[in-house]
Amino acid sequence: MMKPEQRPQNPNFSSGPCAKRPGWTVEALQDALVGRSHRSKPGKAKLKAAIDQTKALLGIPENYLCGIVPASDTGALELAMWSLLGARGVEMLAWESFGSGWVTDVKTQLKLEDCHIMTTDYGILPNLAQVDWTHDVVFTWNGTTSGVKVPNGDWIADDREGLAIADATSAVFAMEMPWPKLDVVTWSWQKVMGGEAAHGMLVLSPRAVARLESYTPTWPLPKIFRLTKKGKVNTAIFEGSTINTPSMLCVEDALDGLKWAESIGGLPTLLQRSEANLAAIAAWVERTAWVDFLAEVPETRSNTSICLKIVDPWFAALPAEEQAKGIKTMTSMLDKEGAAYDVASYRDAPPGLRIWGGSTVETSDIEALLPWLEWAFDELKTASK
Repeated sequence: MMKPEQRPQNPNFSSGPCAKRPGWTVEALQDALVGRSHRSKPGKAKLKAAIDQTKALLGIPENYLCGIVPASDTGALELAMWSLLGARGVEMLAWESFGSGWVTDVKTQLKLEDCHIMTTDYGILPNLAQVDWTHDVVFTWNGTTSGVKVPNGDWIADDREGLAIADATSAVFAMEMPWPKLDVVTWSWQKVMGGEAAHGMLVLSPRAVARLESYTPTWPLPKIFRLTKKGKVNTAIFEGSTINTPSMLCVEDALDGLKWAESIGGLPTLLQRSEANLAAIAAWVERTAWVDFLAEVPETRSNTSICLKIVDPWFAALPAEEQAKGIKTMTSMLDKEGAAYDVASYRDAPPGLRIWGGSTVETSDIEALLPWLEWAFDELKTASK
């Protein structure tokens, strides 16, 4: 196969940190409040603007709290689990590595005894109809390392007694979030909006707030996990007074992403852009014999972390170690050509390709990438003969 002539204008297809918004340059950070305290009046104003603009863009209900917390999505979800779990039984849903990590935390760190674990292999959702909503339920809305998402929120009971706790880091801003169905939602700036790393977002419903104010965990809470003060939720955290020191450069970058999103039409346009990226890859997969989606059910295919498996009989017959080497060879070729960076599957996932298709990625770049994937696979297969 001839080497393609056209390359993506932006070859950044990493699933985190993700591609910056189109047209981004470092000049977008020129108004950052560097050298000033984040607790100063203008510092708090910047942080509150990031919170308020996020709530407005996403349509988060007015009576929900939204705050900036330390340590990315991981910190946000750990904070939520350590602060809220233990009041009742918990259901842990895992179909990829990050969900499995939350299971480990609950079982081996929090050591919750009344814990029901539902796990499946990569590519498949657990049976959501079997979830017991008298328990708290922890799940990933979109499995970043498997490319498998929940198709909607219909499976979440309206009359649930437990809390619905969703790690939505590669879903928010690219997928519809049914806020009334959700009690805790977490994500990070470096995912769909392509912001700089280290900061997480935490959304709490009134039911989650009530839990915080009526339940005290039996284990000690580190300072960066404490959401209450004198038995009441610390509302200052959700108004711009962060638990620890944030990077004002990162705050400025988050504000820039929100401004861009509004300028192109807000959330509906963000969703459309990501869906268009998935559609372009789906059309290519349909006509390409050697590749398929890792997600087995079309309705569960992620439109952000798009995970693909190689189904060519020659490749499928290779031992897993040889498949992993083959993927490394392919992605190294793509990297060397400047056609695609960071498109190998996650280290714990089955050997394959993972292409970020979130809202900051141009569909034209996805379309320019696909011939390069065909070229790289053809080179790999030819070299094996």
